[in-house]
This record gives sequence, C-alpha cells and structure tokens, in this order.
Amino acid sequence: MKFTLSWLKDHLTTDASLDDIVDGLTRIGLEVEGVHNPGEALQAFRVARILSAERHPQADKLQVLSVDAGDGPMQVVCGAPNARAGLVGVFGAPGAYVPGLDVTLKVAAIRGVESNGMMCSARELEIGEGHDGIIELPEDAPVGTPYPDYAGLNDPVIDVSITPNRQDCMGVHGIARDLAAAGLGTLVPPTVPAIDAQGPGPDVRIEDAAGCPAFYAQAVTGLTNGEAPEWMRQRLTAIGQKPISTLVDITNYMTVDLGRPLHVYDRAKLTGGLVARQARDGETIEALNGKTYTLAKGMTVIADEAGVHDIGGIMGGEHSSVTAETTDVVIECAYFAPDAIARTGQALTLTSDARQRFERGVDPAFLDDGLAIATFLVQHYCGGTASGVTRAGEPPVAPRTIRYDPARAETLGGLAVAPERQREILERLGFAVDGDWTVTVPTWRRDIDGPADLVEEVIRIEGIDKVAPVALPRTPGVARPTATPEQKLERRVRRAAAARGLDEAVTWSFLSDAQAAPFGGGTWSLANPISEDLKVMRPSLLPGLLSASARNLKRGIATVRLFEIGRRYLADGEHPTVGVVLAGNARERGWRAGKAAGFDAYDAKAEALALLAAAGAPVDNLQVMGEAGDAWHPGQSGTLRLGPKTVLARFGMLHPSLLKAFDLDGAVAAVEVYLDALPAKRMSGFMRPAFAPPALQSVRRDFAFLVPQDVSADALVRAVRSADKAAITGARVFDVFTGAGVDEGFKSVAVEAVLQPADKSFTDEALKAIADKIVAAAAKQGAVLRS
Repeated sequence: MKFTLSWLKDHLTTDASLDDIVDGLTRIGLEVEGVHNPGEALQAFRVARILSAERHPQADKLQVLSVDAGDGPMQVVCGAPNARAGLVGVFGAPGAYVPGLDVTLKVAAIRGVESNGMMCSARELEIGEGHDGIIELPEDAPVGTPYPDYAGLNDPVIDVSITPNRQDCMGVHGIARDLAAAGLGTLVPPTVPAIDAQGPGPDVRIEDAAGCPAFYAQAVTGLTNGEAPEWMRQRLTAIGQKPISTLVDITNYMTVDLGRPLHVYDRAKLTGGLVARQARDGETIEALNGKTYTLAKGMTVIADEAGVHDIGGIMGGEHSSVTAETTDVVIECAYFAPDAIARTGQALTLTSDARQRFERGVDPAFLDDGLAIATFLVQHYCGGTASGVTRAGEPPVAPRTIRYDPARAETLGGLAVAPERQREILERLGFAVDGDWTVTVPTWRRDIDGPADLVEEVIRIEGIDKVAPVALPRTPGVARPTATPEQKLERRVRRAAAARGLDEAVTWSFLSDAQAAPFGGGTWSLANPISEDLKVMRPSLLPGLLSASARNLKRGIATVRLFEIGRRYLADGEHPTVGVVLAGNARERGWRAGKAAGFDAYDAKAEALALLAAAGAPVDNLQVMGEAGDAWHPGQSGTLRLGPKTVLARFGMLHPSLLKAFDLDGAVAAVEVYLDALPAKRMSGFMRPAFAPPALQSVRRDFAFLVPQDVSADALVRAVRSADKAAITGARVFDVFTGAGVDEGFKSVAVEAVLQPADKSFTDEALKAIADKIVAAAAKQGAVLRS
C-alpha cells in the first residue's frame, strides 16, 4: 500500500524524520518496499512567465515565445493552443528530462527557428492527464521557483507491504496507529462531522445477511460533480491512482485514508430501492473496468428492480456509475463477509482495492462514522442536501475478550517486558485492558484470536531486535545422525537421478481440477484457494512436471529430463513419490545415428529400474505387469510389481489425450516410483560384508526358445533364472526375432544364462543337467527350445 509522508502526518503528529519513520515501519512488521520522491525527477522544471507570443514564420500552429524562468528571456517554440503572453506555466530548460515523452531536452531548430527548451503540459510531466495545452499557474506564482517546490510535489511516497493478517493497516490511519504505539508520534483521531440530515434515508434492504450483514446508505441531492480538489488529486496521483471526478475520488480517498471502501450510485439511474441479495445464475453486469461478468448463485450483489448494479464489496457497475451530469447520489457504506468476498473474487478472477480490504475484514464498527465522513466530503466539495441514514442489518460488533498473562511475553516471546509497559502498548494499539488482564479486542483487529497474538503485538512494538539470541542445548560428545530413514532414502534416490542426467524440479503441490482429473482427480481441495489453478492437492507428481516440460520445450530446449521427489495426496494420506518426465529428443541428430530420436517406454523402464535399485528395491525379483492406467498409453506402459498386488512403479508413454491437455507435442515418457511401497529394509547391522569375488570363472550358455506371442520376455527370463537358483546367477534377453522360419503366433527369444560354479568347476554332466532344468522351466511358459 502506498501513501505520502504528508498524508501520514495528517494522522500522526510527529517530528520523526522520513528515515526514522521508514525504519520504524519495518521494525514493527510493516515492511517498507520502497520510498520514492516524485518531485526529484522534476526538479529541473521551473515556474516561468511567457513575456511575449509571436506567430511562427514557417508554421501556422506554432508560436515563438519569449519565456522568463528567472534567468532572463529565452526563446521557445511552442504549439500549445493556450500559450499566450502573461501566462505563468512550467518551463523545462535544455538538459531536463521529460518523463512523459521519454526525451531529454536540447537546443534545437524547429521549422528553422531555434528553441531553447519547452513549456510543459501535465501529461508530459506525468502529474495528470491534461494534454490539450500547457500547465497554467496562478499569476502570482513565483517565477524561477522549482516547480516541485511550488506544487508540493516533494512529498515522498512510501510503499508498504501489508501482510494478509493486518487488515487494520490497509488505511493510512491504521499505519499511523502502529507508529504512534511504537513511540514515533501521537495518533490524530479522525474527525467525524455532524451531518444536517433532511428527510428519510434511501430505500435499502438485505436479503443475503450471510454475505452482507449490514448495509448503511445516505442520499445527497442537488450536488455538482466536478473535479476533485487539488490536494486530493495530488495524493491519489502520487500513489498511482487516476483522478476521475470528485465523487469517485472521494470514495477512492476514503479507501486508502481510512481503509473504508464505499460506493456511490447515480440515483437517477436506479429503479426502486437497493437490495443486498445473492446473484441469480446467469445474471450479468458490466463492471467499472469495462468488462462484463457472468454471476453465479452464492455471489453477493447490490441490485434494484431492474438488475445488478454492484458486485458486492468488489466493484461497482457501469450502468449506475456517476458522471459529470450526476446531481443525486446514494452513498453505500456496507459490511461484507470476508469469506464471501474472497470466493466471489476468485471465481470471477476480479480484484480491486475494495476486495483487498473486505476479504481481509474492514472495521464493522466504522459504518456510521465512515458514512458521515464521506457525506461531509461530498457536501463540502459538491454541495447538495443530505438525507437521513438508512441502516439495514447489524454489523458483527460483539466484543471479544482474551484472558492474558503478562508473563507470556517472556515465556513465549523470549523478551521480559514490564506489565505496565505491556498495558501501555496494548492500549495504544486500541485494546482495552482491565485490572485482571482481561483484554478486549478492538473491532478492527479481526486477526487477534488468543494470548499468543497479544504476545506478538507486545514483542513487535517493544522491538523484536531486543529478543536475545539463546543457543539450543547441545548433547555432549559426537553428534548423532539426525536424518530419518525416509530422508536417507530420498537422498539416495535424488543422487541417483542426478547421476543419470535428470534435472530436479520443484513444482506446486496444488493443481487445478482439470489437471488432476486425468490422474483420478483430487481428494483434497482448498476451501479458499489463492487461485482456481491452485485448488486441488495433487494426486500425482506428473501434472506439475508436464507443465514444466511444456514451458521448457516452448523455450527451445531440445531435451527435457526432469524429476521431482515429493508427496502425492490421496484419500488415505500423503505418499512419498518420485516423478520423472522425459520429453523432446533422447538422442540428437548426428553423423553416426542420423536423425534425432525421441524417448520410448524402454527409456522410462530403465529410469524406473535404476531409481528402484538406488532405493534398495529387489529389482531382480520385480515383475512387469499390465498397463499403468488411464493416463498412460495402452500397450506402451506397464507397472513394476513385487508380487501381483504391490505396485512399486509405473512407467511408459503417456496417453496422447493427456499430452494434448498439457499442450505438449510429440511422445512423452514418464515414471512414477512409490517410495512408501518399498519393502522395509531388514536390519543386518551397520557393516556391509566384505566383497568376495568368485574363485571360479562363470560359464555362459545361450538358449533360443519359440515362445507364444502373448508370453512376455520378462516371464521367460524369470523362469530361466528360477530353474536353478544356486547355479544360475543371471539371465537376460539378447535377441527377439519374428519372420521366416518362425511359426505364426510365435516369436524367437534368445536368452543368455550366467552359471556360476561354487567350490569346483562344472562338469559336462552338471552343465547338461542345468540346461535341462532351464528348458523344463521355460516349457512351463509355453516355450520350446529351437532345434
């Protein structure tokens, strides 16, 4: 939130310097993001008087001016229609930088006549929107004075980051209250004027008490809506808001000044009374930002008999907006439920200054005073006659009390603060503290819920820098390992993935409903997400990795090999998982291999097996079974299981429809390894047995089998390996062939078996016996030894 130094001093009587105020804000938890003095950029521009204005000899629309900026006459060529002798304006000499034009002035010839600078408009100096002519100042403006000094533009703008829990500091008055509590001045209470009301108030009522508990309104008739006073326009411009008209600027000023959003309706454009109700499905409204929004049931709106005029607490409608012709208005000062405002704003993806304050929680006790101040400003600057106030509903102002023990400041906050000092701090912040330390929470502090919050208030005002650092107790001797078995497992897998050339990614744990749907949908959804795209807790790591892959591929990355170690969130809890996505080129084009090649299911299987091996899974005992699920490509995906039911990993190519949903072109391979499905490691001591290489050389034998097409090579290899577990230490497929010489419906699979003798070399008889066992085991899978 932005405000100027002079604006702050309207609410805080202080002699503190700007540096002291900036340091104080950050010290009490209101982090200053920046300080900017808009006058510094315009210091080169001075008040000047036009001594004479003659027609340009070569151009009808240009004039040659003689300008005095305090250093004597200077010749300037000017095209402004209002330039004339005697006018006092703003002059920029050669060397001055004009921010609105992004140019630095220099002496130049314009249509053959030398010009030594320029007379400036408000838009050229970025202090307003006026550009029909140059700035006109009063005749008594002191010539030669730097324009920022004369116009009061040397007013530093302070930009403060307000955390979501500090709704009371969404107005300049609330920030001044905190600074006063910190000892940087005295808080100036807002002046609440008495309004001379005539006649009954406007017709307003509530039908949605849950979304709008209180709706106060007051009418003003016979007013003139012109340009807001200069001081108000300057302040709004300084903080980046565009002045529009007196009525609109008053509501914007009140929003920033007192944290009290308001809305003004042109009464002539209303049909009947105003009602706070829920929107009906399909109703539409053209908002003040020029966009049309389709509303849904559950959204709180302000409407009349003709239709919706305001998205309650967020943005008004264009149809009933005030203009220069407006003479009668209704001023709305309502309290909207924060949760309802947040849900509506998120559903419509619509934000505004009003929404930022209502969804955090404005002061429900400030409706009468806020309305009175707004009505006074309208009457003071626009004239008119005020009606009575209509009060519909009741704001939630029930007192909240907390039992507090001053000793908690030390036991919980780590800082001993005298009880009387704590009482002083709390009372300066607006809390009421009675004799037995029952603390009444002010209505503007919705964030205060218990004693710990009161400790926080005391410590931040007293100074968190005063909390002495205290070392944690340390057990004597050698430090023991602190990593858990789960952390060690993830560390091993992370190192293995990085060693294989995969790049680690960290993606959001939240997805949109659409991203979660292909993976079975999300079980857990946030009731109040910051965005509809971050609403569902992820059921898989792959959506985030696919989104990251798509971004990288679109930025010209040829090969994407990403992995992530994180949690999936299913109905039964959190599940540690490793996700891998392989996209783009597996191999770049080259003179040896030719064209570039993409990833395939075997690449994914290799990554899955490598990561499982690093995790300590018995990879030699795993079975490849079935297809991985709806998100995976049929026939090009599978699962790695330990037994028929325990799925340790899914791997393969992803379904084309899934890739289309994530805007990915080409085939993409992926892996998910489920770390919590791994069998528990048996405790066998901390020492590994010494490696003892076999004393005798191994023997390798090749077997070629005719196997039915529907029998997997994995099943055949497992059968060969289990034929004689004592002698056979390994088996692998080295060739698969179909075609001439192989009957239809069959395939030829060649397997290499590694035989390891123990205490003596194999004899021919022993080798033949092992070979017979291998053939017999393969026969159980329907395989026949080729002749």
